[in-house]
Amino acid sequence: MSSEQNSRTDSTDASGPRPGRLTSAAALCALEGLALLVGGVWMLVLGLTGDGGDRQQAVTGGITVLVLALLPLLAARGLLRRRGWSRGPAVITQIMALPVAYSLLQADSVAVPAGIALAAVAVASLVLLVHPATTRALGIRGPGRARESEQR
Repeated sequence: MSSEQNSRTDSTDASGPRPGRLTSAAALCALEGLALLVGGVWMLVLGLTGDGGDRQQAVTGGITVLVLALLPLLAARGLLRRRGWSRGPAVITQIMALPVAYSLLQADSVAVPAGIALAAVAVASLVLLVHPATTRALGIRGPGRARESEQR
């Protein structure tokens, strides 16, 4: 891939204002990333201060959740900067959130409201991410449109 093609892929037409849908999608991704950060820190602190039996598992889980928090946070940053690559990680995050939300909804505890909130955020984010205005703002072309622009 030439540097000209690469720059077209990474930078989009920033001549117009950022669509509200794109800003909303970035905010929801950032919210999920921050929630994962808080959850990871909480698990890590509980693991470090807890008894020896579950300590290793809790610390490992906390570190894993902290690393997973990077995906939606980087995607949110890319969405705000109108980078086309950022939609993929954002969509993957939402798809991964749906089974987690379903599991939370199956619990008979305080986790049910968290499952409802997570499901609502994931579905709303997916709708915002696949909207044509978001796709245009990120400079993502469909398969047929890419060939048309190359022929010109």
